Amino acid sequence: MTAVIETSKLSKWYGNVLGLSDVSLEIEPGVTGLLGPNGAGKSTFLKLITGQIRPSIGTVRIFDQKVQNNQALFSRIGFCPEHDSFYEEMTGWVFLTSLLKLQGFSAGEIRSRAEKALDIVELSADKDRLIRAYSRGMRQRLKFAQAIAHDPEVIILDEPLSGLDPLGKRKLIRLIKAYREEGKTVIVSSHVLPEIEALTRTIILIHQGKVFAKGDIHYIRDLIESHPHMVSIRCDNPRGLAGQLLGEDYVLKVRFGPDRRSVLVETNNRDKFFALLLSLLVKNQMEVEEITSPDDNLQAVFDYLVGK
Repeated sequence: MTAVIETSKLSKWYGNVLGLSDVSLEIEPGVTGLLGPNGAGKSTFLKLITGQIRPSIGTVRIFDQKVQNNQALFSRIGFCPEHDSFYEEMTGWVFLTSLLKLQGFSAGEIRSRAEKALDIVELSADKDRLIRAYSRGMRQRLKFAQAIAHDPEVIILDEPLSGLDPLGKRKLIRLIKAYREEGKTVIVSSHVLPEIEALTRTIILIHQGKVFAKGDIHYIRDLIESHPHMVSIRCDNPRGLAGQLLGEDYVLKVRFGPDRRSVLVETNNRDKFFALLLSLLVKNQMEVEEITSPDDNLQAVFDYLVGK
């Protein structure tokens, strides 16, 4: 399959701060997930490939065309930014139709496209409300509506599920998958692995401005699951529990928390560990106040993988 988006040694510095470093990628039609912790460089990458900022070095091409100052190419791209950038005193309808007017559509097309986009994101009933009165979820849906209203071939979505309730997330996920079936190219960034997993099997891992890996979800999962996990158990008999956990080959470390009422366990096999933990808690009839995983986040995973 021919790549739609190609980057070569793409890099961006903000003074002495590295935003993106030496990224060379080929992205094909379908849905591609851009996964990384906050501050990893996801937004910088998306702004570069949509022509909003210039690279310090390197190139980016979409449909084998340079992106910078390419007005004809911009009309084929839809972009949903992470952060709001609205004219608060506009209504949703005026905001959307104004952007469509800038695309050069006729009055009739503007109306039909705006109506269709608002219907897709279920904002038709609120189109005449001022944007400043919109909830966070409504604002997110309006941003998505403006990204798709002109029917672009490439759709770039920066944290599109942020601020949506569970039902709203499911609806948007179904919509993004439908665009994949239409042959569109969609890039979705997120710092939440389950969100990306629900959307696609093709994932790019990015961390500290560098692409760490690209591949199928199973390959990415294997990388992430190799990360040792810390689990904290607060119970009525932490010393007794710690003694019974020692000796298992998948229990790497055991220590007590600062308050001496909790046990901190490092394991490289969460499934086996939680099965053992459950059986011990039931067998010994321990009272458990809390079980948490302090480092169960992408930042901890990437720190571990990069350290290796």
